[in-house]
Amino acid sequence: MELKRVVVTGMGVLTPLGNDVPTMWDAMVEGKSGIREIESFDHTKYRTHFGGEVRNFDILTFLDRKEARKHDRYTQFALVSAKQALDNSGLDLDKEDRDRIGVIWGSGMGGITTMEAELMEYGRSTDGVPHFNPFYIPKSILNMAAGQISILFDLRGPNFATASACASSSHAIADAFNYIRLGKADAIFTGGSDADITYSGIGGFNALHAISTRNESPETASRPFSKSRDGFVLSEGAGCLILEEYEHAKARGAHIYAEMVGAGLNADAYHMTAPNPEGKGAAKVMQMAMEDAGIGTKDVDYINAHGTSTPLGDIAELKAIQSLWGEDAYRLNISSTKSMTGHMVGAAGAVEAITTVLAIHNGIVPPTINHEDGDEDENIDYRLNLTFNKAQKRDIRYAMSNTFGFGGHNTCLLFRKSE
Repeated sequence: MELKRVVVTGMGVLTPLGNDVPTMWDAMVEGKSGIREIESFDHTKYRTHFGGEVRNFDILTFLDRKEARKHDRYTQFALVSAKQALDNSGLDLDKEDRDRIGVIWGSGMGGITTMEAELMEYGRSTDGVPHFNPFYIPKSILNMAAGQISILFDLRGPNFATASACASSSHAIADAFNYIRLGKADAIFTGGSDADITYSGIGGFNALHAISTRNESPETASRPFSKSRDGFVLSEGAGCLILEEYEHAKARGAHIYAEMVGAGLNADAYHMTAPNPEGKGAAKVMQMAMEDAGIGTKDVDYINAHGTSTPLGDIAELKAIQSLWGEDAYRLNISSTKSMTGHMVGAAGAVEAITTVLAIHNGIVPPTINHEDGDEDENIDYRLNLTFNKAQKRDIRYAMSNTFGFGGHNTCLLFRKSE
């Protein structure tokens, strides 16, 4: 069968850099950091005192108090970003067949805020009787954001959730892409959200020795591809894209930001938390995305790297790129926008896919910030253009977004400039 074309027509975000797409993008182009000292709980007994919180977020500007209490923070993020994307798309749902519009949403941790609060409350009980909120289970489960978006907008098409740690929202986007190009939907709200800056979120990642402890300088703690990197920075947020079938979008006169042309999905099958040190799975998944799109390495201009600022992950990803591109790797622009946003876990892939689309649409490569002269790792080839510290203008034909998750889950999403 002939596959249908898929385009991006709407986007919405909540991030440490701003609570809408224009604010986030402007901050990225300027090379700003969204990482600050944690404000939501007492962090003083933890090794890490900072993170990428979504600030100035008030769900009561979107939902009434009674309704808001039914939703975990990660679901609240999802609902707001989805409404932004809908408004941005110009899609008039009253004129659409809602049986052909779906929601596919990813999350790495789901309702961890609710789960933590309920268990802490239970632990404080003195009468031995289990007291739990009746909304405890529906607020906590990973699929609820997808369900609540569909309920909010009466969307009756494909609806489910993806869970693959840091790759969750990229898997959601890949699934949405495939459903549309197979003709099973006209449009899909897709992306992901997470709200993991909690007692157990910070504590758990501290126990893994996975996150940075650069408490003296939070803004510079996320430093991908630098020798002094000491772990990723935990963040929270949401990103929503509206993917739409090309002819459907064209018929309604939609503004098209970019076209999605390929996706690669595979597994490292190597380790619970560490990547294959040679980047074999990462190299294969990028190759798969290009084969899916029918293009080669010479066509790609920009890679939005997974680039978490971990000692092993950064090196493995760059090895993967060099093994595929060879000498052509030096003409690529590569950057990690996690240097500015931190790592939003289940929202990371969606926000970085949006960033990749914006890079194509605006002809600007956002930077990898926090790299200092002399802070060079002997394991990294610095002839690569890692777009350090300053955005660069570039006409981008094809760009890819990499996301790799604990458990060895690898994803690569490929976009091109709209014609």
